Parts: sequence; structure tokens; C-alpha cells
Amino acid sequence: MLGTIVVRSIFVATVLMVLSPSIQAAGSPPAIFRKDARILFQGDSITDGGRGRTSDPNHILGHSYAYLIAADFGGHFPERNLTFFNRGVSGNKIPDLVARWQKDTIDLKPDVVSILIGVNDVWHNLEAGKEVPVEEFEQAYDRLLADTVAALPGVKIVLGEPFILAGQANKARWDEWVAGVAKIQRVVARLAAKYKAPVVHFQKVFDDACKKAPAEYWIWDGVHPTHAGHQLMADEWVRVVRSYWRR
Repeated sequence: MLGTIVVRSIFVATVLMVLSPSIQAAGSPPAIFRKDARILFQGDSITDGGRGRTSDPNHILGHSYAYLIAADFGGHFPERNLTFFNRGVSGNKIPDLVARWQKDTIDLKPDVVSILIGVNDVWHNLEAGKEVPVEEFEQAYDRLLADTVAALPGVKIVLGEPFILAGQANKARWDEWVAGVAKIQRVVARLAAKYKAPVVHFQKVFDDACKKAPAEYWIWDGVHPTHAGHQLMADEWVRVVRSYWRR
């Protein structure tokens, strides 16, 4: 009888270890997450995620995909002593990013810089009745990346693709939004090729996700992801980065 109980206990413990996300390891970290690596996430409100502006570690990373990635690998691999930064700022466009790049990126001396920017360059210009300044966007982004490579030799750059789904923020002018975002996505692809950086294709992730649940389940207003959407982003970011930089 006692032997049966012991066997059952071992079986249950084994099943829990396999099934429980809280017990199961995150899998091997991306190769660029080396010991003492400094990983920076940059962008607009999607990255910002309501992050705190103090040193309070409970809130400093916000609640976006950046937080999920940091929590996952920071929690499972403490021996790596990874340092994660979130410097996303709600409402930012590419000129805003350029203006604060020295303080919020270069001075932090990151080993990895992940950038997601562009949706506000479409949004704000459409709201103002202006054409999306794609050429200006590309020139500014190109200069920003060139400055980064020059100031931080050996830095690994990851470019996130801007994305949208239909929602309250964009459905009234949906065709214009689609056209504007598509132009920005092509810019990101060109710059990634130029700087030999991976692109995280978030648009396809969300398009595919809509086959399983409505758009608002993933992105509540057409621009800002829900908690479920941020998890998809985190998963895809890790998949792309792990694949691009293999051990």
C-alpha cells in the first residue's frame, strides 16, 4: 500500500513538473543573453507598458512584452545576471526617439537593443491630416542605427515590425492606416537588411492569431495589445532572436 502511494506521488510530481509553467524552465536563453548582458527595449507606448519612472523594481519594466521576456529569463537564469531596461515612452515617434537616444540608449551601454517604433508616425500624421512622412522616417531611423553601431561596437540590434489590427483607433480610416503602416514595415525591413539585424514580424503573428480569437482579444483598440497580445509578442521576439543568433 505504501509503495503504491509513493509511486503515485512520484507520478503526480512528474506530471506537475511537465505541465506547470511556474516549474517548467523557459528553455535555453538566446545566445546573446550572455552572462552580465544588458538588454534594452526601446519604443513607444506598446513597449512602455505603463512602466514606472523611479527605481522601484516592482514597476520599472512596465507590463509589456519587454516585462514578460525579462521575467522569463531573469527568473529562470539568475546565474546569467542579466540586466533588462525598458525605455519605451508613450506617444513617441521616430523624432522623439532620436532626441533622447543618447541618454536613454547610448549612455546605458546595452549589449542588445530592441526597437519597436513607427505606429505613431502613422497615427499622429493621419489625425493631423498629413501624409505619413516615410522618407523622413527612414532617414531618421537610419541615422539613429548608424550612431548606435558607431557608439556601441558589437551591439546586437533587433527591429520590431510595427503592426495593427482593426479597432476603434483606426477602423474609420482603415485603408489609410493599412497603407501607412505597410510603408513603415517596408522601411524596417530595409534597415534590418542594411544593419544585419533580425526583424520580429509582429504583424503576421497577430494576423494568424485572429484565426483563433477576434482582433480585440489580442489588440483592444487596434494599436495597443492586451496581456494576451503581449505574450504573443514576447514569444515571437524570443523565437526570432534565438533563431537568428544560434549558439
